[in-house]
Amino acid sequence: MKLIVFYNGEFGARVVGNLVNYSGFCISCADACTQCRNVKPGFAENIVSLVEMPDPESLGDFIDDVEPLLPTNIPQADIAMVINVHPDILFGMLPKLKEAGVKGIIGCSEKPKELPLGQRVQLEEKAAELGMEASFSKPFCAMLPDPAKPNIAAFLDAAGIGYPSIEIVVQKSREGKEHILAANVKRSAPCGSTWFVAKRLLGLEPDQPDIRERISEAHHAYPCTASMERDMELGDTILHKGGYIIREAVEDAIKKAKRLD
Repeated sequence: MKLIVFYNGEFGARVVGNLVNYSGFCISCADACTQCRNVKPGFAENIVSLVEMPDPESLGDFIDDVEPLLPTNIPQADIAMVINVHPDILFGMLPKLKEAGVKGIIGCSEKPKELPLGQRVQLEEKAAELGMEASFSKPFCAMLPDPAKPNIAAFLDAAGIGYPSIEIVVQKSREGKEHILAANVKRSAPCGSTWFVAKRLLGLEPDQPDIRERISEAHHAYPCTASMERDMELGDTILHKGGYIIREAVEDAIKKAKRLD
């Protein structure tokens, strides 16, 4: 499954780094690194092009003539990922993506003014008119595979990104207690933070009083790059939403944990 990425900014670069999984991408553990990501297959050979786009904040709210800003010679791909691209450019790109054989478009909102709900809905509707799937989430780690959008679902499964999913193994430790022996990432947040959170879970007791705080500390330490500005759509900050998502993913994994005697 071939991917083309259109992006701008630090978050887009981080998502690409997580997909490529190049040596040295994650430096969060510094000298304590155990190369936990070595088990993650890289997606680099499936990426046909990385296109750095203009900063939306430099273009104003509306673009009168979008044609000069549209990418040219788009290579054939199955999925297009768009991160921090001006919405007027996105709408202008849709027919060109269709011509390039793109079957699905995925994107996200990591800042309150980045692709608000109305624009996300309009983009999905316009893509559907052209015979393409489209899925946008706020934040990116809220995206779950949708059976109604099989091409996007297949990509998320192949790339191992989207709403975090972790498999936890626990083992008996001190009297009446268990500790987390292993935390295996099945699907990571697109930025790659789930790998770091999973590593920080090792040795913890699932029922210890500060387990939520420990998850939150790991999520912030990676760190999450989502906005700390209050978002009216969410009624909270997007960063906090990302924190709730990884916490719920870990708590779900604990409930389903495998046990070793």
